[in-house]
Amino acid sequence: MASRNEKLNDVYSSPIILQVKKSRRVRWAGYVERMGEGRSLYRVLVGQPEGKKPLGRHRRRWEDNIKMDLQDVGCRGVDWIELALDRDRWRVLVSAVMNLRVP
Repeated sequence: MASRNEKLNDVYSSPIILQVKKSRRVRWAGYVERMGEGRSLYRVLVGQPEGKKPLGRHRRRWEDNIKMDLQDVGCRGVDWIELALDRDRWRVLVSAVMNLRVP
C-alpha cells in the first residue's frame, strides 16, 4: 500500500496540477511586473537570493521559473517583462501555458 507522501507526490505531479501551477505562476508574474519596481513583491520576483550559496547548482529565482515555463510554450528568448506589460498578449500567453501538455 502506498504511503500518504507517495500519494501526495502523485497528485502534485499530475499533468493537470502542473498545468495549473505553471499558468498561475506566469499569471502572477505578469501581475507583479505591472505593479512596478517600487513594490517589494517585484523585488522578490526578480531579486537574487541572499546568503551563502551551497555547493551544487545555483539557487533558482522566481524569474528563472517563469523563463522555464515560457520555454515550455516555445517563447524562448522572449522578453517576458515587456510582454507582461501588454495585458492582451500576456493573457494569450497564460492561456497557452494552461493548455500546455505536460508529460
